[in-house]
Amino acid sequence: MALSYKARKRWALVILLLALPAYILAALWLTTLFPRPSFVLELLLYIGLGVIWIFPLKAVFKGVGQADPDADDG
Repeated sequence: MALSYKARKRWALVILLLALPAYILAALWLTTLFPRPSFVLELLLYIGLGVIWIFPLKAVFKGVGQADPDADDG
């Protein structure tokens, strides 16, 4: 079942305001469980964690910044 434009927009807002900060805190907590790696490895880890969250949520964010395709023009 495909999400409507309004539903995708609402879910995108929920993800950005609630889920993403929770993901950031979980990533920070996870990295504190292990000894601190070298600077380059730590940088790659944070870049990877910063990019990987978007892949499962790509469908929600796709087209949200565009005009509503279901809206009446007149």
